[in-house]
Amino acid sequence: VQLQASGGGLVQAGGSLRLSCAVSGGTIGHYNMGWFRQAPGKERAFVAAIRAGGGSTYYEDSVKGRFTISRANAKNALYLQMNNLKPEDTAVYFCAADRPPVAIYSELPNARHYDVWGQGTLVTVSS
Repeated sequence: VQLQASGGGLVQAGGSLRLSCAVSGGTIGHYNMGWFRQAPGKERAFVAAIRAGGGSTYYEDSVKGRFTISRANAKNALYLQMNNLKPEDTAVYFCAADRPPVAIYSELPNARHYDVWGQGTLVTVSS
């Protein structure tokens, strides 16, 4: 399985971006999928996840109400719609797959459950 993230860029505070993650070599609906981000000088941090099968979602508190994770099974693609962006959202964003889906719902934010990672896409939010 390979993941290819795209969609990053430079946006002003209050703006929107949609990140995409193309999945090849596997079926996205069979995996828990997550978005993580790493800001300059900081550790990689959880952003959002969507469970295999039914697709329940889980968000980090600071992005609730602003970000939406979704997937398109027919396109084998994962998305992260980011609205009302803030300068503190500036980071490299990574998509990741937990396969087979080991993590229970409460464990979705834990990066150690994800065994395949995309290369990252840079999001820069200017104030």
